[in-house]
Amino acid sequence: MMHANHAMNSAAHYEEHDVDPTKATILRHLWEASRETGPWSLAKLSKRTNVPMSTLLRTLAEFEAAGIVDMSTEADGRSFASLNAIGVEIYPSLFNTQ
Repeated sequence: MMHANHAMNSAAHYEEHDVDPTKATILRHLWEASRETGPWSLAKLSKRTNVPMSTLLRTLAEFEAAGIVDMSTEADGRSFASLNAIGVEIYPSLFNTQ
């Protein structure tokens, strides 16, 4: 139940600051990944965010072009995304997080 309240509060915060909720969700999960194990596969990120892969790819391309996300592809074809140093540095100021 606490998670649902947090999600509603987060959604209200994003709307108040004109942040696309999908982009905010993806950024939040990339932030979580940066605090845990590092890059997440796009499959894991799509599943965790409940964002369709096509939307995820488009959004990650925007973030990569903005210089806040790094993407990589392994030899076996699996792709990964992570906040880079700039993304990690600015995320807390974007969302009042520490």
